Amino acid sequence: MMIDLHMKNRSIIMRNSTTSSMIKEVKAGPTVKPSVSLLPPSSLQISGDSAALLCLLSSYSPQGALVSWTLDGSEVTEGVLTSAESQQDGRYSRSSVLTLSKARWEAGELYVCRVTHDGAPHEVSFHKSSEC
Repeated sequence: MMIDLHMKNRSIIMRNSTTSSMIKEVKAGPTVKPSVSLLPPSSLQISGDSAALLCLLSSYSPQGALVSWTLDGSEVTEGVLTSAESQQDGRYSRSSVLTLSKARWEAGELYVCRVTHDGAPHEVSFHKSSEC
């Protein structure tokens, strides 16, 4: 017996390819958007040689969230470290750190963590001029 797999409405349907009868349907579960937080560098860290911003994604499903960074409208890839996704109770989380030199931190104004999950983009930004 051959088995055909088909994806339909977030379900996987297994069918016998000879008789076309359904063998099993597995539901993939609902899509849950990630909760996204952007943490700026601490004042202690800024007084050193570098500054790091932390983007936290939590409680999303399915897996596959992508993270990218922009600085003043330009994409940044250097100094980016994004963790593997971890799973707990059917929900996923991951983090991404953007590390900049002190000079680059001081020159920048608008930092954006862009998250794409299940085809939908979501941006969280930190604007230095709004810093308290």
